[in-house]
Parts: sequence; C-alpha cells; structure tokens
Amino acid sequence: MDTRERLVKAAAELLIEGGKEAVSTRAVASAAGVQAPTLYRLFGDKDGLLDAVAAYGFADYLATKHAMSASDNPVDDLRRGWELHIGFGLARPAFYLLMYGEPRKRAARLEADAMLREIISRIAAVGRLTVPVEQAAQFVHAAGMGVVLSLIATPEEDRDLELITFSREQVIRAITTDTEPDEPTDIPSRAIALKVAMEEDPPLMLSPAERALLAEWLDRVAK
Repeated sequence: MDTRERLVKAAAELLIEGGKEAVSTRAVASAAGVQAPTLYRLFGDKDGLLDAVAAYGFADYLATKHAMSASDNPVDDLRRGWELHIGFGLARPAFYLLMYGEPRKRAARLEADAMLREIISRIAAVGRLTVPVEQAAQFVHAAGMGVVLSLIATPEEDRDLELITFSREQVIRAITTDTEPDEPTDIPSRAIALKVAMEEDPPLMLSPAERALLAEWLDRVAK
C-alpha cells in the first residue's frame, strides 16, 4: 500500500468511526503515519482528500452499477438501480452522507448521477417518460436520497423498510406511462422521446441554432 492509499484508507476509517467531523488533516496524517505536508502534496486540501475518500467508498457501488446490464425494460432497470442505491446508503451511511449530505457534488456522485440519467433517457427513448429527462432525474434522485436519509436518521429497529418499495413505485408512477413501446403514445411522451433521439443522433440538415430551437419547442410540448 503506497502513501496515498494509506491516507485514503485512514481517512475512510475515521469517517466510518466519527463522521466527516473526525476527518481532520491532522488526524488522517497521524493515523497514516505521515507528515501533514505529504497529505497536502498528494490531495491539495481537505476537499481533495474527501473526494478521494468518496471515490474509495463508492468504488464497489459504481462498479456494480456499471455491471448492471440493460434489459429490454428500462423501467425495471430503474427499479433495480433504485434498490442498489438505497441498499448502498443503508449499508455504508458514512460514505453516503459524504456524497449526498452536502451541497458539493463530488466526482463519484456526478458519475452516479450520469448513470441515472442514462436509464431515464432509455425510458424516454421508448416513449414511456411523461416529463423531461432532467426533471425526471432530479425527481428520482431527490426521492431516493430522501428515503435513504430518512432511514439513516431512524434507529434500525424502528425503520419501516416498506417505505423503500412504496416510494419507488410512487416515483415511477409519477414519471412514466404504462403504454407499451409498440403502442401509440401521447404527444408529450413523443416529444420527450424525439428530443432524446435528436440529442443522441443530431439531424444533419439542422444548424445548431435550429436544433436548439427545436429542443425548446419539444420541451414546451412535453410540459
């Protein structure tokens, strides 16, 4: 284990034991057996160290999400992603709070957010999304984060785990339609699907300004 790895592991252990407040540069350097200037040389500052700790804590989660193969039903894939997200938060609350309990968006969180938007874009592409992709992603993220933070704050013996499934289905009902991909969809869903398709494969006959105008029109139709 090199010096950087020792520092990250020491910081992670302090985080688990005492929360973010326990992860001071002095405590981390002492636990890793190095001088404070070494920590600053490797990470720049405490935020740089916490970014590395977040990536360390989320490595397995992100690897599992990347390995989650896409099925023919993107709504079911969203359900699987939801369960994975909630499960991680309850299993590793200290890392979850580091990622989602503060305004700063760390790199590992941005990667997880991008994977959520990819699943939702697939729902839109088959005509089953009833709100714009970004709005749906923010709604799913806010609901999932709310469930995790609520359960973390509740003593384990008092937690109502049915909240996980109940909230998931309410979110899915709010942003999707049951219309099958090979059946006619309503106009807003078609507009959302067309915008996703246009972003993935921009029409060559349209200028950037025309594509921007069309995207604005599709957003209006989708509302």
